[in-house]
Amino acid sequence: MEKVTIKDIAKVANVSYATVSRALSGSSEIGEATRDRILKICDEMKYIPDSVARSMVKRRTNILGLVTASINNPFMSELIEEIEITAREHGYNLMVCNSSYDVELEKRQFSLLLGRRVDGIIIIPVGHDTSASLSQYSSDIPTVYVSESLQDTNDHYVSIDNVVGGKIGIEYLKAKGHEKVLYLGRRPGSVTHKLRSEGAIEASASLGVRLQFQDNEEGGKSSSQVGYQLAKKYFENPSDNTAIFCASDALAIGVMQAADEKGIRIPEDISILGFDNITFSSLPRIGLTTVAQRKKDMAEAAVKMILDMIQGSEEDMKNQILSPVLVERTSCREV
Repeated sequence: MEKVTIKDIAKVANVSYATVSRALSGSSEIGEATRDRILKICDEMKYIPDSVARSMVKRRTNILGLVTASINNPFMSELIEEIEITAREHGYNLMVCNSSYDVELEKRQFSLLLGRRVDGIIIIPVGHDTSASLSQYSSDIPTVYVSESLQDTNDHYVSIDNVVGGKIGIEYLKAKGHEKVLYLGRRPGSVTHKLRSEGAIEASASLGVRLQFQDNEEGGKSSSQVGYQLAKKYFENPSDNTAIFCASDALAIGVMQAADEKGIRIPEDISILGFDNITFSSLPRIGLTTVAQRKKDMAEAAVKMILDMIQGSEEDMKNQILSPVLVERTSCREV
């Protein structure tokens, strides 16, 4: 089946090639009735715009690239969805690449997107070192990092205030009467985890809360499986903590599973607090109280930032750090 061209549309509509182009571009130089008639003919003839040719003329593809550390991570997948929705609202499509927590693959995916001539690239990075790893490429294209605090770099980024998030969690537990808390799942080498735990440590010291740690020493991802294994190990020889503050919601869900297998009731026997506010946290059987990352606000800030860079706006912000908020459900009780 031959591809329908603009010239074919012009012939059927009995208008010039330029008039069809103006109708397709939404130009105000033609009347609304003419535009509607031409667009209807395009639909009837199943015309598909040649986006490659158009991008060569406009020198823009209206496509944003996105490299994510994981598409399986619930928080990241939900953040990607918000970024895609926001980009679409601004007339951009999103091309997503998965780096699977592999720094070398992350570089290859970034290079692939450059080859695809995307207008800008958003990165949910493997870790803090991604900035240095991609520096040879990122200077060639508008680039914004999301969900990683990069205060010590010159990169554009959007993140939440993880130190404040750690404080919010401990302050909430203290207000509930918890004075002995286990912080579970801190991952050595992760700046995000470092900042969250620093906030928890600072709040614990000022409020008189005893804070113990069970770290994710294996360097694994903050998944429910990791949370399950860490909790199983803890429940074999538990201390007198009345609450567990998990470094992510995925970890917290794993802790809940391990507790259920041990016959430990939540929140009657122990309270569980998460961090992220993924969709699963709100399910009735889970009801996880959590420190929420504002995914929609992060997505809107990141897309606005990268569009400002693409358009050469002098008002573009170098970074934006958003405050997290507490979402209370049923997994924490008064002591």
